[in-house]
Amino acid sequence: MSDEIAVLIPCFNEEKTIGKVVADFRRALPNAEIYVYDNNSTDNTIAIATASGATVRLEANRGKGNVIRSMFRHIMADCYIIVDGDDTYPAESAVVMADMVLREHVDMVIGDRLSSTYFTENKRIFHGFGNRLVRWFINNLFNSKVNDIMTGYRAFSYDFVKMTPITSKGFEVETEMTIHALDMRFSIREVLIQYRDRPEGSFSKLNTVKDGVNVLKTIFLLFREYRPFIFFTAFSVLFGALSLILIIPVLIEYYQTHLVPRFPTLFVSIFFAILSMLFFTCGLILDVVVKKNRQNSLIELNKITSERASQQAKRGDG
Repeated sequence: MSDEIAVLIPCFNEEKTIGKVVADFRRALPNAEIYVYDNNSTDNTIAIATASGATVRLEANRGKGNVIRSMFRHIMADCYIIVDGDDTYPAESAVVMADMVLREHVDMVIGDRLSSTYFTENKRIFHGFGNRLVRWFINNLFNSKVNDIMTGYRAFSYDFVKMTPITSKGFEVETEMTIHALDMRFSIREVLIQYRDRPEGSFSKLNTVKDGVNVLKTIFLLFREYRPFIFFTAFSVLFGALSLILIIPVLIEYYQTHLVPRFPTLFVSIFFAILSMLFFTCGLILDVVVKKNRQNSLIELNKITSERASQQAKRGDG
């Protein structure tokens, strides 16, 4: 029996492009089930998607992260292709991406725009800057070499989809998925894709400043959650250094005069020293908690993989 492929298209007011996107993916992956998840569109997106043959579902909670969380929860497939409904990604690349998931057992395949045509096609210069900035942060904080962190074109395995807790509400969801994949050591591959800008009359829903701030905030919070020892140790070192800077003159003065005339400075130094120890202790404790949670997640992943293999075997026998 053939593998099940689900093409998942989150949409909000994409009436000018959704029909073409559905048709393109129908040609590229004729056996795939195509789902359009509408996020409260006020135009004809739903009608056009339905007429194009897609299965249309609704997600009332506004935001791309909310849509993807709903997709991951309700759709069952062997391979998941997520693509934006704005006709900026080539459908033919999905064949290669799906093959990597199904035949090479890759957990997440990233459609890499930034290494090809993104900076020549995309007319919003601050988007390019934002993509570079996010890539720099992720690769340095998580010791990775991912070229395109925020691309909306990806393929996933069943294991990744069912083991990834989506907590983001908006466009920061791609960053969250990438960080989770890196932390859980899921296999990641990138495929070079030819990005094209939106057609005339189609407008991006991404707010460069607001959504950019949300992405950077997400990186900060997830780094705290996934790398607590490094995060809290950095603050421990900072407060420890401040404590030393304040206490050294007091100690020198005490050594010379056997007096401590600057008690406020001494008290502030002690306060910073206590903070330093508290942050370091928090980092140690939370690091143990995170490692234990990661171990439990891997055990759960093994169960899911085993159960999925058993289901596929039964499906094949049938």
